[in-house]
Order: sequence, then C-alpha cells, then structure tokens
Amino acid sequence: MGTVPAAAGHDVILRWFAYDHLPAAQQDVSRHFADLVDTLDALLPACPERTVAWRKLLEAKDAAVRASLWETVP
Repeated sequence: MGTVPAAAGHDVILRWFAYDHLPAAQQDVSRHFADLVDTLDALLPACPERTVAWRKLLEAKDAAVRASLWETVP
C-alpha cells in the first residue's frame, strides 16, 4: 500500500494510508497502520463499521506521524 491508491470500487479512504511520499522516519510509523488496514481489509466484510474502524485508524496514524515529528518542530 505504500504507493497504491484504493482500487476502483474500493473504499477511497485507503488512499490516505499511503506512505511512500513521507520521509523515512515517518514512513516507519505510517507503514504499521497501512499493514493493519491491509489485514483488516482481508478479514472484515465491507460494512459501515469497517469504514469507522478505518477512519479511527487514520486519525491514530495521523497523530502518530505528528508525534514522530515532535522533537523537530520548533
């Protein structure tokens, strides 16, 4: 999922888990979330609750990436 956007007909939210555009340190953080979303995609049926789970993971991923930048922000 590093560079692959969501497939046609698939949930578009998956594109926000791409991480190849990030610096290496942030890729290391973001990659874990992308891997988890890939796993859940294979395990869970398409339904509103799966989308909710993905949204919450996206929020957590964004916060984790920001946390990884904490010491570098003036």
